[in-house]
Amino acid sequence: MPLYTGHPYIFEMSLFSSEKFQKEEHLDLANATVHYIPRFLTTETADDYFYKLYKKTKWQQDDIKVYGKTYKQPRLTALYGEAGKSYSYSNITMHPAPFTPTLLEIKRKVEKTCHANFNIVLLNLYRYGSDSNGWHSDDEKELGPNPTIASVSLGEERKFQLRKKTDKKIRHNILLSHGSLLVMKGETQHFWQHQIPKTRKKVRPRINLTFRKII
Repeated sequence: MPLYTGHPYIFEMSLFSSEKFQKEEHLDLANATVHYIPRFLTTETADDYFYKLYKKTKWQQDDIKVYGKTYKQPRLTALYGEAGKSYSYSNITMHPAPFTPTLLEIKRKVEKTCHANFNIVLLNLYRYGSDSNGWHSDDEKELGPNPTIASVSLGEERKFQLRKKTDKKIRHNILLSHGSLLVMKGETQHFWQHQIPKTRKKVRPRINLTFRKII
């Protein structure tokens, strides 16, 4: 088990080991194109990005309405990107801050791997196991009909679930490792939903970056 040095984000060795993961995976899902690259970033690089983003991101916690009641969103978020590329979801409209050098560096790596261009990135900070993201599809109109969504995970490993819209019993689970990249494209958002469920396990924070293109 990695050892802390007194501060929760300064450590003697990597808090989040992903060395055991090696191969790229293509998920065999009907009406979906999903690729998972467990070792997209080296552990050292992923550690560096995690620390910088955790400390320097302008995190916010918006209110959401569920069945007429208002709650705090169960995670922290931030939006960065090109000027004028606002993003709306769940009755929340976010306006981007300019890309930071760190985010631009990650974006270039993601674009090279995905052969796609992105103009915004939505960051989510899952502070502990009760932070989550419920079932949804990234099918907002501003993303276009068949968007490519590229998701980089940093920090604690968390379960990512997919389920078929027409038959919710059809599900697929992935453990998203530190430094991994998950890419959803094609018709995926038309036919599938995804979520990060809550967990009762004692877990360290996780940062997720989802790169998108607002058209």
